[in-house]
Amino acid sequence: QVQLVESGGGLVQAGGSLRLSCAASGRTFSSFAMGWFRQAPGKERAFVASITLGRRIPYYIDSVKGRFTISKDNAKNTVYLQMNSLKPEDTAVYYCAAGTGSPSPGDYDYWGQGTQVTVSS
Repeated sequence: QVQLVESGGGLVQAGGSLRLSCAASGRTFSSFAMGWFRQAPGKERAFVASITLGRRIPYYIDSVKGRFTISKDNAKNTVYLQMNSLKPEDTAVYYCAAGTGSPSPGDYDYWGQGTQVTVSS
């Protein structure tokens, strides 16, 4: 089992920044690729970014490239999502997940409870 707890969400004006953290406990954190997903009201949960095992290669959806940065600190059992130049369309509940690193939510075995990010215009 892996337990994931997100933090760092909040309300921010457009153009602002937030850093989300996802603290892991349980099974060896370094054994998993990690992903961030988001779910806006009335929409399905969608892939945002992931970081692979080993070489820690990051992947992003096009709409966040150049604005968001995913990173992983195995020593702290924590994965981060630095979000800059936030836009109102980034408003959603953000979830971290442990799994394969693919864009598909079904490829992740463990999920956090989510943290709300609200970007005002």
